[in-house]
Amino acid sequence: MINSKKVLGTLGLAMKAGCVASGEFMTEKAIRDGRAYLVIVAGDASANTKKKFSNSCAYYKVPYAEFGDKDVLGNAVGKEFRASLAVMDKGFATSIGKNLNMEVTKYGKNENI
Repeated sequence: MINSKKVLGTLGLAMKAGCVASGEFMTEKAIRDGRAYLVIVAGDASANTKKKFSNSCAYYKVPYAEFGDKDVLGNAVGKEFRASLAVMDKGFATSIGKNLNMEVTKYGKNENI
């Protein structure tokens, strides 16, 4: 069972700690630079956006999840709305991954836990 409150709360803490890149451009840059440990895309994002991040995450071996909608993700990080987020801290990514019922085993540049 996905624990939405814990996912959103952890995203908020990660944002305050400066460990979240939000928006498509910043998320893509974090993935390419090897700083992304987990990428979350809104469920109501366009099919093109989902495909772009899914393919990019598969190539760079970064865990990928679809969660919530643009408003929910934006509110979690204190912004108006966001289609994509990259978590750039291993601890936050692991915590969020557990609450999303996914195993976050690979990070950034093929670094294992």
